[in-house]
Amino acid sequence: MVGQSMKPTITDIPGIGPAAATTLGEHGIKSLADLASASVEKITTVPGFSEARAASTIAAASKLLATAADSGKGKHPGKKGKPAGKDKKDKKDKKDKKDKKDKKDKKDKKKTKGKGKGKGKGKGKGKKKGKGKNKSKK
Repeated sequence: MVGQSMKPTITDIPGIGPAAATTLGEHGIKSLADLASASVEKITTVPGFSEARAASTIAAASKLLATAADSGKGKHPGKKGKPAGKDKKDKKDKKDKKDKKDKKDKKDKKKTKGKGKGKGKGKGKGKKKGKGKNKSKK
């Protein structure tokens, strides 16, 4: 698809391959700008383009051009107006939140670990089944 250093082309539009690009070129549509500014009526004169396909292709070309223009301004392609550096900060914030949650979960686990197992405060090891003196000695 579209790389950051490469300009997008007509073939970057989903559903437009080399053959369709050649056919569009034969009808005077040689660039994304040509395609984005063309009317549906003009594109429907190209073989293989219905009204629906023409409209969706024009819309995709316009979107691709806007994305390419945004990527040149320090914004991330495909993201709506987010500066490129913000993604790293967002990821770091998410990781920090996850780490805090993990620590809290660990703490909570430690608190509840001894409950219900015969352990009490200040009673040493507590009562355990099967150990201790046998009271039924004769």
